[in-house]
Amino acid sequence: MALQRLLLLSHICSAMLFVNVTYSAAQDARKAYVVYMGDKPKNEVPVSPLHLKMLQDAVDSSNINDIEHEALLLHSYKRSFNGFAAMLTEQEAQKMAGMDGVVSVFPSKQSKIKTTKSWNFLGFPETVKRSKFERDIIVGMIDTGIWPESDSFSDAGFGPPPKKWKGKCQGNGNFTCNNKIIGAQYYRASQSVEDDIESPRDFNVTINRQFITKVQLGNGKIYEGLSPNTFDLKGKFYPLIYGGDAPNTTADTAASDSRFCLEDSIDANLIKGKIVLCDRPQNGVVPGVGAILGGAAGVVFTTQKVADEVFEPLAVPASWVGLEENSNIYKYIKSKRNPTATIWKSEEINDVLAPYVPSYSSRGPNPAHPNILKPDLAAPGTYILAAYPPTDDGGLAGYNLESGTSMACPHASAVAAYVKSFHPKWSPAAIQSALITTAKPMSAKVNPEAEFAYGAGLINPSRAPYPGLVYDLNGQDYINFLCSQGYSGKLLQTITEDNSSCSSKSNNEKVNDLNYPSFALSIKNPKFINGVFHRTVTNVGSSNSTYRAKVTATLGLKISVNPSVLSFTSLGQKKSFALTIEGPIDKSRLASASLVWDDGAFQVRSPIVVYVAV
Repeated sequence: MALQRLLLLSHICSAMLFVNVTYSAAQDARKAYVVYMGDKPKNEVPVSPLHLKMLQDAVDSSNINDIEHEALLLHSYKRSFNGFAAMLTEQEAQKMAGMDGVVSVFPSKQSKIKTTKSWNFLGFPETVKRSKFERDIIVGMIDTGIWPESDSFSDAGFGPPPKKWKGKCQGNGNFTCNNKIIGAQYYRASQSVEDDIESPRDFNVTINRQFITKVQLGNGKIYEGLSPNTFDLKGKFYPLIYGGDAPNTTADTAASDSRFCLEDSIDANLIKGKIVLCDRPQNGVVPGVGAILGGAAGVVFTTQKVADEVFEPLAVPASWVGLEENSNIYKYIKSKRNPTATIWKSEEINDVLAPYVPSYSSRGPNPAHPNILKPDLAAPGTYILAAYPPTDDGGLAGYNLESGTSMACPHASAVAAYVKSFHPKWSPAAIQSALITTAKPMSAKVNPEAEFAYGAGLINPSRAPYPGLVYDLNGQDYINFLCSQGYSGKLLQTITEDNSSCSSKSNNEKVNDLNYPSFALSIKNPKFINGVFHRTVTNVGSSNSTYRAKVTATLGLKISVNPSVLSFTSLGQKKSFALTIEGPIDKSRLASASLVWDDGAFQVRSPIVVYVAV
């Protein structure tokens, strides 16, 4: 069903298409918006003229001609859904949102592109016992592209593509598929992208692993910083200079600017072939670019907090040190006539605090629906050794250490595909439930935002195919949920593409009653809490089993489950229960709890979060 396919995207991982455009100064108030109009058209009807007409109706035409109207239409979507991207003012976007056939209008956001150890870390090594069911599973992904020659995409051990495969390989002459990469297609928006190549090839050049990069001074003192440094200076010492002592005077740059080593702020003649100490600006600007472009032999950066930050590998030897280390290195520079230093190749160490969610990862609560917990769960996404296009800057051969959602998403997607190989008829919601309820709990001691940082916990691939119980959802459940959120009539049917309507029952449905495998309650007054959740679980474990509810909660919260015992006599049998939360909670704005259904063989864990809405 169209609605289920749409929601599946939000269950596993999400991606957005964005385009760069050039437009006149008179349109400075405009920014890119995506206009979503439901599922793709059933018939091969041209949609671009309709989208252009809607755009003309929404845009003030007093100072815009037809050609400029066409320039505002960035792209018409027709393969995955019906909609378009356009440059709009905020007022035009609001007007567009009220038009017939429009489900939603939202800003188009640009996302940055962001293994050897992660699977072992998850308790799922290459030597794990495998199953004959692990076959004929096809995983599709949207990405900037791949480098098919990488060993990561070798098809050694793979049989031919599944008979159900109907895709194709559009390599445009410079891209070859195999039995692992069974299909590929180049895709971009209508506008051309500078230096882009029309190929699936990549042209770009949320684990217990940390990289300690030592900075050694000429006086023998060693300071430890972080950042994966793959360059080996072999102990050779280079002249050491402070960025503030090398201002670019031809650009009227003061030392107060050059200390950050920003582009054009530093004199390349003074820092070329030297290691440069750079301060870190407070406005979020990335420092050091001027030193790297100026030919520095290495860069020592400064950060306020080293432990929970993630630093990308750079094109020169580099290390990020803390404020105290920066101060000591600066004092050394000022005390010596010819200060020197070297940066050592990184040493990999175990991060004893792992797993935890680093500072770059987004946090809950869910801005769209505060009573649906997000994130769902955590997956390895920090310092993942990933296939990478060949470079000539001395980086790892064909690989690079990457961090971000783009690294965590493949782990979650792979586990979802693994679960589906055992249960090919399970719905997306059932697979999602299995991932959530089998996740390993994480500690709030190293993640102060608790479930708003890690959801149910760390994904657990070895247990995910065997959840015992699942919280399943079908199309009608989603319709009831949309009705409870105010969707009705044409707007609802635009999404479902059928004659769906809101009944009196669906109108009375509450967000709390969406059969989700977690529980979130947004409150305004922490002294008076009263929330009720209705759920239904499906038995996928043992035919004859009895599950008992086990609740853990913080002091002050009273959580009851009725009934507290669920007995099953067959697979596929469903049982319903109600979970009630009463307060008050303590002075904190967030209280964590959990519900575990336990039959002795399976433990089905759901996180519970009560929080004060801001």
